Amino acid sequence: MFPILGPIDYNEKFYVEACDDGADDVLGIDRVSTEVTLTVKKDVPPSAVTRPIFGILGTIRLVAGKENLVYDSSSVLSSSQQLQDNKVFLSMLNHVLSVDGFYFSTTYDLTHTLQRLANTSPEFQEMSLLERADPRFVWNGHLLREFIAQPEIHRFATPVMHGFITMHSCSINGKCFDWLLVSRRSCFRAGVRYYVRGIDSEGHAANFVETEQIVHYKGSKASFVQTRGSIPFFWSQRPNLKYKPKPQISKSVNHMDGFQRHFDSQIISYGKQMIVNLVNHKGSEKPLEQTFSKMVNSMANGMVRYVAFDFHKECSRMRWDRLQILLDQLADQQDEFSYFLVDSEGKTVTQQEGTFRSNCMDCLDRTNVIQSLLARRSLQAQLQRLGVLHVGQRIEEQADFEKIYKNAWADNANACAKQYAGTGALKTDYTRTGKRTQWGLIMDGWNSLIRYYKNNFSDGFRQDAIDLFLGNYSVDEVEPASPLHVKKDWKFLALPIIMVVAFSMCIICLLMAGDTWTETLAYVLFWGSASFGTFAIILYNGKDFVDAPKLVQKEKMD
Repeated sequence: MFPILGPIDYNEKFYVEACDDGADDVLGIDRVSTEVTLTVKKDVPPSAVTRPIFGILGTIRLVAGKENLVYDSSSVLSSSQQLQDNKVFLSMLNHVLSVDGFYFSTTYDLTHTLQRLANTSPEFQEMSLLERADPRFVWNGHLLREFIAQPEIHRFATPVMHGFITMHSCSINGKCFDWLLVSRRSCFRAGVRYYVRGIDSEGHAANFVETEQIVHYKGSKASFVQTRGSIPFFWSQRPNLKYKPKPQISKSVNHMDGFQRHFDSQIISYGKQMIVNLVNHKGSEKPLEQTFSKMVNSMANGMVRYVAFDFHKECSRMRWDRLQILLDQLADQQDEFSYFLVDSEGKTVTQQEGTFRSNCMDCLDRTNVIQSLLARRSLQAQLQRLGVLHVGQRIEEQADFEKIYKNAWADNANACAKQYAGTGALKTDYTRTGKRTQWGLIMDGWNSLIRYYKNNFSDGFRQDAIDLFLGNYSVDEVEPASPLHVKKDWKFLALPIIMVVAFSMCIICLLMAGDTWTETLAYVLFWGSASFGTFAIILYNGKDFVDAPKLVQKEKMD
């Protein structure tokens, strides 16, 4: 049960009252001075209007001043332009918050794995949730920056993670246990599919997700952790109206610096690394695989191993049984990594010594399939050790649990895909049923079409929204020109109109064809050529017609 906090709006001031029994503390947020201070209940005006909330997400400064993300308010702006900008900024914040997958707890640290929590000091355990949270997975860290500096108000702050959580009470052989799946998305180098690829200078990878599978049985706890993240060097894949833009590997930077930083941090956090690269070994993805392999060899770190598996080639023509080739290849390494296990007395039995770092191009569809298979193999070993499964029994034979397991991993795939690519995942029919279906292929086609539209015509706004929410862009009230109002080139407006008119005239000529087919054909050829020619020009200048981010700094766009 989460304690309720009450925001009290009084003119330009908010008061947040702790509803715990015996608590007298009240948090005051002044939207004029921007101060956040601790006060008491007697300071709250008796005429204030009270509304219940579950916690404080944070504060952010927009054109109108400080906005409290527990409550929407309006204020007088200095110009109609500022009013319009403020509405856009608020719509961006609302868009981020409308995406499913935000989680919080006032009693449990969601940002850490069981193993990390077990290996902490007593001092760490005494810290507030805000102090001890893993900053990689606190999505409202920027919004809570003023709270972090004041320890006395930490208990009012609510760290929020983004990703996916599912919990199930299960039974096998009459033995009941809890099974959980938790995916934590990193807020470092966060963004949308085609606008955020590769790594940044600090080594943070795009679409980095830590996924933990947890089992609770008679006081014992077991977990198995995997990670996914974009290929960790400097590359991009900007949308340009083509179905699959060609990836571009940067030629002007030192890739090894960021690459080394990335794996140094992964080794510190997770131990040994087994890279599972699932991209194609031909076509536009081939240079990425070759560069990744070459850089691992150049780094020559014994803690990092590399396996390349051409998922699409190996599983072409519905040969999904060939995934076993990869699992067999990774089996010894998985046994060496083991998993985390603590008994009912709190004693650590085993530690997980390393993680599988899987990736494809988006780190979504192919990646999720492989992660679900590796997780099942680990779960098989855990349940046997805990005595839930009998010797010789397999998870696949437990129909009720297998259905729960497959659906949960498919739901995890959909959540991660919607957050990064804007649609549900592909290939979830295999994750849910263990085989590919015709309906699954149809749904993949539909999701691919929706992805194409969003990636080209709405992802600029989505990227701006994420950058604003995470503090990658800060609103400047004295900025001479609003970045929201970028003047479009004449081509952006004129060419689509010309193409539509030409295509329409072509159709009209066909519909109104009379006896003179020669004349009609001439008109059709003229307007058809105009339509096709205009479309070719638009496609050639594709980057001018996509919805690009407006708020990010230029160095992030290169």
